[in-house]
Amino acid sequence: MRSGFFSFSIRITQVIAFAVTVTGCSILEMPKYSLSDGYYRSKSFHSPSGKVFIDNSEDTIYVYTVSRTTGLPDTVRGKHTLPQVASRIPIKSGYFRQGSTDVDFITIPFKYRPGKEGMPRQFNANLNGAVYQGYRNDIYRLSFKKNALTKYQRQTLHYGMSYGIFTGLGGTAMNPWVTNNNISSEYDGVVWSKGIAAIFGLNSFTAGVTLGFDNLLDRNKKFWIYQKKPWIGLALGLNLN
Repeated sequence: MRSGFFSFSIRITQVIAFAVTVTGCSILEMPKYSLSDGYYRSKSFHSPSGKVFIDNSEDTIYVYTVSRTTGLPDTVRGKHTLPQVASRIPIKSGYFRQGSTDVDFITIPFKYRPGKEGMPRQFNANLNGAVYQGYRNDIYRLSFKKNALTKYQRQTLHYGMSYGIFTGLGGTAMNPWVTNNNISSEYDGVVWSKGIAAIFGLNSFTAGVTLGFDNLLDRNKKFWIYQKKPWIGLALGLNLN
């Protein structure tokens, strides 16, 4: 019993370390949570088309309304300036929204499996990785907060929401208990995982919920009680790029 708990603890530690590594790399390499150059939807600047164009220049963000007829930024009458530090007069908050398709990498460190064929509910932690594809919405809020010098510091808050499908490979513990005693040995089997996911992000932190199914990829798949059975998981390491 003690050795089993020790093995499970090591497995959880490995999974968490893997997830943190993936998350850290994705945040450093592709910071989607920052407001980059491009077209956005916004009602904050009374754009005729409902769209604006963002142009980052050193410590200043320039916002241009977009013409309804030409679809191009109005650089003459539609320019708004959002400096990093504003004067004593506060500047109103601005909201920007951008939709896009998303192809990323996720890991699902924890899976919850309902009880099956005499086995109690299971909480599994196994190394795995999957490719995710979906549609995402990014919402940015630019606001100004008064600092100790009574000036107004620009702040950016990012919300991300993504819904889609995933597919990938992972591991699972194989033993007599999960095969109705049709095998006598214990080993880590390889499974093909697939399903749907809903991912939510706040600035650089992302997490999500998955609903998936596993297919064991060896000859004991006909005995495995969780073959093609649904599970619920926690997704980490998604790069909302």
